[in-house]
Order: sequence, then C-alpha cells, then structure tokens
Amino acid sequence: MSTTQDYQAAEQLLRRPARPGELVVGDKVRPQWTEGGARFWYAVSNGVGKRFVLVDPAAGTREPAFDHAGLAAALAAASGQQVDPEALPFTAVEPVGNAVEFAAFGAYWRCRLDDYTCERAEFTPPGNPLEVLSPDKKTAVFLRGHNLWARSLSDGREWALTTDGEPDHRYGSGPDSTGNGTLLRKIGLPHLPPAVAWSPDSTKVLAHRTDERAVRRTHLVEARPADGGAPVLHTQRYAYAGDEHVPLAELVVLDVAQGAVVRARTEPLLMPVLSPITAQWAWWAPDGSAVYYLGRPRDVRTLTLYRLDPVTGEVTTVLGETGPTRVEPNPFGYEPPIVRVLADEVLWYSQRDGWGHLYRYDLRTGELLGQVTSGPWAVRQILRVDEAGRVVYFTASGLVEEDPYRRTVCRVGLDGSGFARLTDDDQDHTVTLPDHQGYFIDSASTVDTPPVTTVRDWSGRVLVELERADTGKLTATGWTPPERFRVKAADGVTDIYGVLYHPRGFDPARRYPVVDNLYPGPQVTRVSPCFDPGGMGLDAEPLAALGFVVIALDGRGTPGRSKAFHDASYGHLADAGCLADHVAAVRQLAGTRPWMDLDRVGVFGHSGGGFAAARAMLDFPGVYKAGVALSGSHDARHFNPGFVETYDGADDAGAWARTSSVDRAHQLAGKLLLIHGELDDQVHPDHTLRLADRLIAADKDFELLVIPGAEHTFIDHLAYVRKRSWDFLVRELMGTQPPAYRPAPIAISPDMLAELFA
Repeated sequence: MSTTQDYQAAEQLLRRPARPGELVVGDKVRPQWTEGGARFWYAVSNGVGKRFVLVDPAAGTREPAFDHAGLAAALAAASGQQVDPEALPFTAVEPVGNAVEFAAFGAYWRCRLDDYTCERAEFTPPGNPLEVLSPDKKTAVFLRGHNLWARSLSDGREWALTTDGEPDHRYGSGPDSTGNGTLLRKIGLPHLPPAVAWSPDSTKVLAHRTDERAVRRTHLVEARPADGGAPVLHTQRYAYAGDEHVPLAELVVLDVAQGAVVRARTEPLLMPVLSPITAQWAWWAPDGSAVYYLGRPRDVRTLTLYRLDPVTGEVTTVLGETGPTRVEPNPFGYEPPIVRVLADEVLWYSQRDGWGHLYRYDLRTGELLGQVTSGPWAVRQILRVDEAGRVVYFTASGLVEEDPYRRTVCRVGLDGSGFARLTDDDQDHTVTLPDHQGYFIDSASTVDTPPVTTVRDWSGRVLVELERADTGKLTATGWTPPERFRVKAADGVTDIYGVLYHPRGFDPARRYPVVDNLYPGPQVTRVSPCFDPGGMGLDAEPLAALGFVVIALDGRGTPGRSKAFHDASYGHLADAGCLADHVAAVRQLAGTRPWMDLDRVGVFGHSGGGFAAARAMLDFPGVYKAGVALSGSHDARHFNPGFVETYDGADDAGAWARTSSVDRAHQLAGKLLLIHGELDDQVHPDHTLRLADRLIAADKDFELLVIPGAEHTFIDHLAYVRKRSWDFLVRELMGTQPPAYRPAPIAISPDMLAELFA
C-alpha cells in the first residue's frame, strides 16, 4: 500500500520541473554569453540559493563570478536589507566592465568588483519577451493587432511594417490550433512573440502572413471565467484530418527602414502545425543575399529546398527528394531541420539508404555531389561546418553498442573521409553551442548516470570541467536510478529499449503492481537516453515513489533509429507506438523479475500517451487492468492534420477510422479513468467526451473527470490531477485506499514551462 510518506516523495518528484536545482544540483548549465561568446557565466543551485560562475574557455578557467560574501555585504550596506551570501536575492546578473548589475529589493543595482561597493543604477529594462530584437540591438519587431510593427530602441519611435493584416489573415503568427491561447491567458500573455527572422545586417525581416480564413471553426466553452460571470465561448480555427482547408503561410520580406514589402512569388506554404520560421524551416543565408526554406505537399512524400530572392520575391527550386513514405528533414518532429546551406553546396539530410545521413549537393545546379556519412547509425544534429577545413561536426546516434539512442559527437570531411568520434565513450552527449565557434559545452550522462558538464574544443579535448551533478537530495527521497533494459519486440527479432523504475523501498521478496507509463510518438521518443527524463518523463518517478514498478519504452514506429523502425507507424497510428511491443516487454521483464505482478498491470499516459493508455485498455484487456488517460487524442478524425496525415497518410480515411478509439469503446474490460481539461485547445475535450459517450452506450463502467478552465497540460491544476490519478491506480492496482494526503498547488514558473515543453 502507499503511505503518506510515499505520497510526499511522489509530490517532491512531481515538482522537479517547477523547482530546478532543488533535488539535483549542477545537472544543467544554462550559459549566458558575454564578449561575443568568448566567455560565459551561469548560475548553479546550492540548495538554498544560487552560486554564480564565470568561465573563460580559452584560459581553461572556472571561478566564482564574484566574491559572494563581499557582494552580499556591499548590497546589505547599500540597501539596508539583510543579505545571505548563500541565497542572494537575485537569479541573474549582467556583467558591465568590472561590475555586475542586477535587480533586487525592488531596485536595480550596480556593484563594483574591485572595491565591492554597490549603488543604485539606471534601470535598463530587459528585452520585452513579446518582441524580436535585431542583431545590432537597435530595433525590435512586435505584433500590434494583426500587423507587424517596429520600434527604435534609441528613441522609442514606432512604425507599422504591415497595414493590411486582418482577423484570420494576419502577420507573424503560427496556426491558431497550436497557439496555446488558453495557456497564454493563464500566464498573462496576449500572444506568442512574432514569427519573424531578422536578416544578418538588421535591415530586413522575414515573416509570413497566416491565412486561416477558410479553416474550420471550433469552439470551447469556459463554464466559469475568472470574473465569475456567465460562461464564455472561445472560438478557434482548427483544421481536422481530411479537411480541404488548412492554415497557410505566405512568405514576405519586410524592409524595416524603407517600409517595402516583398511577397514571395509562389504558392503559400502548408502550415498545419508550426510556423515555418518558428520551426526553422525558413532562414536567411549568412550574407543576407537569400532566404532558404523547406516545403512539403499534403502527402509529405516530397521535401523541397527553395531559394527566395529578398529583393524581387522570385522563388527557385534548389533541390528536392521524394520517397514512398514521408520525407523528413528530421525524424524528430520538433527539432530543427538537419540541413545546412553553405557558400556553394548544401548539406542535405536523407534516409534514402535506410538510415539518416548527410548528402552533399551543388547549390547552383542541385546536382548530387556525394554521400558524406554512412553506416547503420543516424545523424542527429549538425553542430558546425568548417568550410575552409572542409569538415562537418555533428551528433549521431547508433554508435554506442549498449544503447543505440545515445548521442556521440563526431566529425567527418565533406568528401566523406576522415570520420572520427570526438566523444569516444558510452555516454549520451548533449551539446550547447555558443555564438563563439571555438568550443562547445558538452553534457555527458546516461539514464542512470548523472551528467558531467564540460567545455570542449573541436578536437574533443576538455578545456574545463563545469559541473558534476549531485543527486544526494534526490536519493534522499527514496529515489533510485532507473534500469535501462533491452528486450525483443513482439516480432521476436527486433531489439527495443526502455527504462524500469523500481518502487520506493524496493524489496525483491515482495510482488509489486506494474504501470506502463507510455507515449507512442511517432514524432518523438518516450525515453531520453540522458539522465534528465524531460517532459515526457514527468510521471514515471512519482508513480514509482508510490510503490509501483514503472516501465517506459520505445516500441517500433518511434524515431531515433532506422527508417524502417520508424516507418512501422506509417499508416498504423492505431497501434499507438506498437502496444504489442509493450505487452511483449512487460512479459519478458517479468520472466526474470518475479517481483513484477502481471495480474496487476496498469497504464498511464498524457496527450498522445492518453490516447495510447485508453487504446491499451481496449486492445489488450487481458493485460492492462487499470488505466489513466489524460488529455487523450482518442479520435484521429477530429485531430490536427499535421499529425494525423503525416503519419497515417494524407487521404487514408480508413486508417484514421482505425486510429479512432471511439469505435472500440465496447471492448473495455478493466478500470479506466478519463481526464480532460475544459479549455484544452490542443486536443479538444470532445475527444474524451466522444469516447465517454460510446462507453456509456456500451454500458461500460468508467470514471470521468473534466477540469474546469484547464488547458492541455493542466499546468495550474497539476498537483490535483496527478493526485486523483495516483489515488485511482492505488485503489485499482494495489487494492487499498490511498492516504488522506493533499499536495499543495504547483506555481507556474518560466523554468517549469521550459521543462514541460522541452
């Protein structure tokens, strides 16, 4: 049974994204560049506050950014307030010569570092998060109504860059269906920053006019608005799979000083999910002479690179590729394209030989010049291209025999020669790139090994070590590192990988219920190969703290490996990330772990995972006895075409029907809890209500919880929703009543938003 202490530990682990540095110290370095990237500083938690560190990679030094005790004393003397040097009253600093500036106690301060004296300074407001600053930091672009405006930072003058924007035909925004309007209202923002890209010389802006005039209108009803008044109707433009009309992006180049508007002389781009500028599918050439962008037709089986002349608007085709299934510039749906336009060549990502590799094309003729990388592994990210040295640096997965998802930093000549691994070990490496190209920041870890963060040069040599993560406080909660496992897929041949979390207070002599915490992709993986479980791993550790064995794995149909492995999901979204592989994995794991009780297996998932959780209950009722489905996309016929059509086919209504769980409601045998937010504008609540309607028609017993005012992630109801989910699984799988424990609400913070949507 779960105790109050177990629930307390689960709550602590649930709050990890909201309180970075509280349980794991030094696991993440977020550099703030100075001197053009030649040096940087970062803040690291010390348990009660933050310590500030200054790094000079060229000198190989890492040292305190200042004397924390001296600055605390100086600030206390100047402000008349008590200042703890271990918990300084600010979270960010701005180096200014031999001084630092920061905001504290309702004022702005400058503290000299030679004699440690502090004085009030003229406040320079931080950049407006709703503005996009030019490279020369002289002008900002922002949205006003349906148009783009510019503002001079020197004198505050404002002027319109466009004047013909109108409702549903506006500038600088992505599709309404992914605009997160409900979440933005909760955090007090009117909209997202404009989708624009400045030219390198700060004279022009690449933008697009979003056309949703013919897109389907959908509606959400807010039962009790914040003012307590009558219900409010929220209308949204939201296309469904198969709809004739989807959001379009009409590319434009705006001359900021002259006011000229140059429109791309071509058909608009399809934009079902994200702005092409936000997604980095459109970008400026380094010299500003051209804009390059990627486009795909509705069936996504052809990918084309185009060149846009920013002066004339003329569009020409550079090169393209067509395949039997989707052709992708990156199989991970929310990561930038693995494409780089050089002075005379293009580095092009393709899976044509069955693996994700780089190919070199002539920029002028589009002629294939040769394959740059090859082998049974995949390129994950281009880090740097040294055109003079004819070398490309990149990360790749599949080079570590123990775990094909771990990333390795590599280099190879543009002619395909001289391949070398810069990080020749068995760790997973995530890379942060500075503006300065002389080095990179490397974080090396595995799912069970805390990260070590270093600065390396481009030979792979460590210049300076930054942090070794301390997990002492995490371990004190009863947490133990997850176990990485490899089993066979349901075909008995293919290796699949996952992680297993042991229950808190694990005793191998006992038998424990099992929870499959899943996300089916196919646009992302459920399990990250690094120590940080990320947003997808939000629920696994808390569930293990309650006393469950928790597994998470990536079945066939998810990205990160071969093209064939990923294509197992093409036309088969109904398989929900190959649930048959999950069943096979649970059985194989239990074969060598008698403490896993196969008579008490549950499932838990959110969003696509919510769809998969309900689908597991319907398709495998003999395996999964209880399930919690949060914000589930249960009916593909009423979902975003950018997802459904990409993976189930652009015109395959039969596949969309198979993917709908609504038509399988009669198969429910176990205990199911459905939870959805009333104002979920990403996966509309009618997905869950349609499933509930069919469950009622089939006379099925289930539980339904609709959260008034909640958006897709339940961000301001997170503690309540997870507690209700935990209670349900404890009752149904442990057969006991949960403790009378009420977690405190979780405050929304920028760090939490970053973690959840990472």
